[in-house]
Amino acid sequence: MILGGALQTCGATMNAQLFHLLGNKWFADAVSFALITAFFLCVFAMFPSPLPTGEGLAKMPWWAPVGGLVGAVQVYAGLTLAKKVGVGPFVGITVTAALVMSLVLDHYGWFQMPVRAINHRRVPGAVLMIGGIALIAKHWTT
Repeated sequence: MILGGALQTCGATMNAQLFHLLGNKWFADAVSFALITAFFLCVFAMFPSPLPTGEGLAKMPWWAPVGGLVGAVQVYAGLTLAKKVGVGPFVGITVTAALVMSLVLDHYGWFQMPVRAINHRRVPGAVLMIGGIALIAKHWTT
């Protein structure tokens, strides 16, 4: 998880440079996702099993494959906003927004997740994250 978070920060910075150098945000998105697709197709070619079953596909909720498209929003945001606001505020805002949304998802059990109620420990944690972002982004907003 720590490596993923660190690499996500690097990815936002790399995507911002990709957009800057290519000049077209849609083409930059396409290049970024073409590399991701090629990588996972190669991994799938090396490890082709197990294949999905018809039963598994039939049980799949409509929203399950949309996760990749949702991830595209994050890539687009990194392409267009990281350089404008700075990497610290960009990552801080996205991580804090993700944390707050995760509390809501957990609390209501959305997307078939186990329910974990918002409580007296979780709310102050989210508030501290929001306060930390306000401090990190202060330079950007002044």
